[in-house]
Amino acid sequence: MTSKPIREVRRISDLKDMLNQSAQLFPDHDAFWLKSGDGSYRGIKYRQFKNEVDALGTALIGLGLKDAAIAVIGENRYEWCLSYLAAVNGTGIVVPLDRELPPPEVENLLDRSHANAVIFSQKHEKDMRYISSVLPSVKYFISMDADEDENGFLSLKKLIRSGLEQIAGGNRSFIDAAVDPEAFSILLFTSGTTDLAKGVMLSHKNIATNIMSVCSVLYIDDSDSTLCMLPLHHTYACTTSFLLMLYNGCRISFIEGLKHIAKNLKETSPTIILAVPLLLESMYKKIWDTINKQKGKARTVKTAIALSNTALRLFGLDVRRRLFRQIHENIGGKVRLIISGAAALDPAVSKGFRSFGIALMQGYGLTECSPIVTVNQLERNLDGSIGLPLPCDEVMIYKPNKEGIGELIVKGDNVMLGYFENSLATEKVLKDGWFYTGDLGKMNKHGFFSITGRKKNVIVTKNGKNIYPEEVEAYLDKSPYIAESMVYGKDDEASEETFVYAMLVPAMDAIRDKLGKQELEENEVFRIIDAEVKSVNKNMPLYKRIRRFTIRQEEFAKTSTKKIKRYIEKIG
Repeated sequence: MTSKPIREVRRISDLKDMLNQSAQLFPDHDAFWLKSGDGSYRGIKYRQFKNEVDALGTALIGLGLKDAAIAVIGENRYEWCLSYLAAVNGTGIVVPLDRELPPPEVENLLDRSHANAVIFSQKHEKDMRYISSVLPSVKYFISMDADEDENGFLSLKKLIRSGLEQIAGGNRSFIDAAVDPEAFSILLFTSGTTDLAKGVMLSHKNIATNIMSVCSVLYIDDSDSTLCMLPLHHTYACTTSFLLMLYNGCRISFIEGLKHIAKNLKETSPTIILAVPLLLESMYKKIWDTINKQKGKARTVKTAIALSNTALRLFGLDVRRRLFRQIHENIGGKVRLIISGAAALDPAVSKGFRSFGIALMQGYGLTECSPIVTVNQLERNLDGSIGLPLPCDEVMIYKPNKEGIGELIVKGDNVMLGYFENSLATEKVLKDGWFYTGDLGKMNKHGFFSITGRKKNVIVTKNGKNIYPEEVEAYLDKSPYIAESMVYGKDDEASEETFVYAMLVPAMDAIRDKLGKQELEENEVFRIIDAEVKSVNKNMPLYKRIRRFTIRQEEFAKTSTKKIKRYIEKIG
């Protein structure tokens, strides 16, 4: 199944074409809004951004890096975006790396990608000093922060100055460099949650197709702005919070860190937020925590929600932004659209934000699909679903069982070229043009898709019953006393049956509040968690019930989009 576009969009062939068009259409609009040391913000115009991309690209070609692999690692910032487009728009292949990786893994990925250069932020300088001594294949180490070249490392700022001088002197090597939209141009390493890192090969066409397709079903224009919260090395953030925003002439700002989100929202007043469920659920919880602390406030808010919904339904009036003005102001005052991706979102959260007058659309994607595959639309939305397929791709449930559950497979111009130097892995997932996602899901009669779990995670009982751990985890995670959960199957030798087990991380602050004390005994925590598990079990058929659980204090290891890395957790 696929969907039809809702609105016309401008055509782009590649990311270089996109930037050139945007610089012509929005030359004096702020492409970026950057915070200075004194707390004020300054704008970088589209014209200036394009000129600096051209300058850096020219300098990189001058270093002999035409058609080379160039890695980029660092926090979300203007220089990261500049480096990405300079590397991909006429220089060579860009390799975004996870800034949280330990140094040995960074070294490993630089080696595996055959990178000839790496552009890095100051935080990584010490690691780069070591890597430069053991990895001679990386010829250039380029600092985002240094003003001048130093001890064999190059300065990004100096390269830009050099590039501007070369362009002024007539050098058009980068500006006139042709881009092949279908060639391998972007290498993204993804560990996912079930396997070791694979390199996903994407093209300009993959990303450009995805950008145009998303904009054909969700309205975004040059009056919009975003606060980039998710790490840009991840395709979800890179495509949606960065490239898609540039396509539309929007303004991009960056959070200073997770602790500063509330402050940065008020400072930048974004209209669009792209986030993961963990963040949105935390925001929603804080809203209600604040409401519940004020005597009588919760009843007033619930009455206002009912009133606004009634007025909206009967008279076509939307008074929610006025009724919930304080909530809107706490997140910047202008947010009109939130897009959630990377994991399943509690339907109560999307309904809750909508009741306050903020549209929250859940979508679904994978790095291998550049990344968006499906998304809910303002005109057509179903809470709890991942929405409808984008016009650029076709989505199908492969070999559904009697419950309609099967593997989601995707075909379209947004599907990757394959896995880097791994033909066996590529052949496993790409068959006759279809990408086999490894995710299990189903489609309802209206064409909305939903995810039930990962194919590799399914627990199969001895009598053939399928149990999806994510479904059980969703029930557990609704408890205010359970911070995180991981459900798995375990064979019982005595009964020769497979039972459901769980590892749980308690929400200690909530338990302290419940018991009214700071120092807790292990048995007190156990009793509360045990009661929650029993409550969840009451909602489950016998074969899905949790037979045993263990409590752990430390959080689970997670990917950059906050998915638990199941494959590294030791299950006893």
